[in-house]
Amino acid sequence: MIPLSTLPALNATLNATSACLLLAGYLCIRSKRVTAHAGLMVAACAVSALFLASYLVYHVQVGSVRFPGTGWIRPVYFAILISHTILAIAIVPLILRTLALAAHRRFTEHVALARWTLPLWLYVSVTGVAVYWMLYHSPWAR
Repeated sequence: MIPLSTLPALNATLNATSACLLLAGYLCIRSKRVTAHAGLMVAACAVSALFLASYLVYHVQVGSVRFPGTGWIRPVYFAILISHTILAIAIVPLILRTLALAAHRRFTEHVALARWTLPLWLYVSVTGVAVYWMLYHSPWAR
């Protein structure tokens, strides 16, 4: 059993891994490496699904974690957190639809939706790491 206290770091690692897989998948499709692209995007989905499960396990047991920072950093943190949270909710159906279009070989529609899905998903992954860092490792977390 993984100790509960390690889940925030695991979640940040899964978010960072997802971001790396997304970037690698993007680079592969830009260089016409379709099979590698597909594998990387499926891997990004799997990693994101693991993140979601781990995140839910942690927050069901711990609840919300209060941001300890004060002053100018507090509104910055909440701007990142709120945009991250809203987009994290919105991105799930976009990811599922983008994948479904690819699976059904509807590539014109897949590409059109992926132009929105990729940057939003990447933003959610990167800001997830930023939220973790601000909560647990920044000077404001002490």
